[in-house]
Amino acid sequence: MNRITSIFQNCRREKRAALIIFAEAGYPNLAQSEQDIDTAIENGADIIELGIPFSDPMADGPVISSAGQTAIEHGANLQNILEMASRIRQRHPDTGLVLFSYFNVMYNYGLEALCAELQHIGVDGILAVDLPLEERDELLEPCRAHNLHLIPLVSPATSPDRARAIVQDVTGFVYYVSVRGITGARAAMPPELAQNLAMLRDISPVPVVVGFGIASRESAHAVAECADGVVVGSAFVSACDQPGQAATLVRTLRAGCVK
Repeated sequence: MNRITSIFQNCRREKRAALIIFAEAGYPNLAQSEQDIDTAIENGADIIELGIPFSDPMADGPVISSAGQTAIEHGANLQNILEMASRIRQRHPDTGLVLFSYFNVMYNYGLEALCAELQHIGVDGILAVDLPLEERDELLEPCRAHNLHLIPLVSPATSPDRARAIVQDVTGFVYYVSVRGITGARAAMPPELAQNLAMLRDISPVPVVVGFGIASRESAHAVAECADGVVVGSAFVSACDQPGQAATLVRTLRAGCVK
């Protein structure tokens, strides 16, 4: 059984949603970023999304965009982030690791070379933020050749027919974007979220997780009641700016993931 499947099965037995933390790798610098990711895992994160800084992050709100720019200015790049991922995997053999990147960064590295390296490191999958369904095969083939999950995204703007096409034969999990817009903490989840998730979970062969806007125990719990996983990004990145706050936030979110 692969690591991602095992994580979701364990969460179901524990009657909770998986807690997925997005970390902007390299922010505020590579060393501190690695420590913050360790902190997230040690305080309850089941899966880490390793965000690769990009110069034109169209889906990112101000918190993650600013963090990515800082990371780039301090020398973060795909190569040294992969080296970081290798160290994290050695320390945390049971934690899910997903590379979260815009396609251009991966394409410049070389898709086959990247997937081979990710398999060697022990990364579990890739989430390509801006890769549409019609162009997915270019990355899907090397992912499958190297036993990596290619995680698809579905949003409120996705039609039911397109959602069926997107989730067909996928592995790992499906990432549902809770809102139309960019990343960032929000006061409440959309009222139609539960209905949209029920439809998506009905057609998906794998667990469905929700991201964008979750920032508190309350919002994590609201999502956990109708999803298989809860993704938190901007709130975690912001918490990393304050000593001790990242650990507190992750513990609080983990408590909210109970169904």
